[in-house]
Amino acid sequence: MRNKKTVSIGTRGSLLALWQARWVEARLKELDSDLEVEIRVIQTTGDKILDVPLAKIGGKGLFVKEIEEALLSGQVDLAVHSVKDLPAELPEGLILGAVPLREVPWDALISREGLPFDRLRAGARIGTSSLRRQAQLLRRRPDLQIVSLRGNLDTRLRKLSSEGLDGIVLALAGLSRMGWTDRVTEVLSAEVCLPAIGQGALGIEVCQDAGERMPFLGLLNHLPSYQAVTSERAFLQRLEGGCQVPIAALAEVGEGQLSLKGLVCSPQGDRWVSGSTQGRVEEAQELGWKLAERLLAEGAEAILEPIRQPPGRPHPE
Repeated sequence: MRNKKTVSIGTRGSLLALWQARWVEARLKELDSDLEVEIRVIQTTGDKILDVPLAKIGGKGLFVKEIEEALLSGQVDLAVHSVKDLPAELPEGLILGAVPLREVPWDALISREGLPFDRLRAGARIGTSSLRRQAQLLRRRPDLQIVSLRGNLDTRLRKLSSEGLDGIVLALAGLSRMGWTDRVTEVLSAEVCLPAIGQGALGIEVCQDAGERMPFLGLLNHLPSYQAVTSERAFLQRLEGGCQVPIAALAEVGEGQLSLKGLVCSPQGDRWVSGSTQGRVEEAQELGWKLAERLLAEGAEAILEPIRQPPGRPHPE
């Protein structure tokens, strides 16, 4: 009888999070048939507070903090996240160990009457939980009414009808993973809605020394996806943003080159700065910092400051 090794995966408990964890489980078993993989569901702060818009809860890492604590305490060996949920800076002792091949990064509109974005009625009610989406949708259509939409993917789909919305905007990657792309009315272009940092990518977070204990990590990594995510996260880090700040970016890698587009927008969509840069993939992190510095100089700081620190509200501990 062969010796079995056990790897424990920490994840949120939503249908999509479990799909992602099971996908990683299947890849691990393909790479090492001696592995026994267990999935441990961990409830996060973001999962517990469902009646408040994310931007008003405060703090960073709303969907990962408790899972990271389990990693650091040794309760789980690795964590599977949507990269867009990860703060720009990880806790000391943790690293992004691998990024598998990235899914499509775009946002998708699901409209109740099957109308594309530009043909929605004046004053249409659009549901989203993201300030980034809100800002960009209002930038293009200031007439829209944005309705805060919390809950897991399946819950938000149900709310399209139950809350009388004209449409909802969700990540296309999640819909694709769950096999629900038949619900999509329109895939939104970068001109309408530039994606969140890391959108469509899975991140496998581990302790710094995990490479010695889990040599298969490198085999899970898709280098171009990792490089693209590295550049986007460097852009976010320099802007001192979190997943609930209206910052968007998309890096694309090909033939040894990386191109990066970035945007900072006010929540109401009335002020924004955007730009792009490109260079060698080896400079992924530097390119992210460089673009962020340029946008800060062009007005991003003035847009972000009141969002980072609303009047009369202390910084979260």
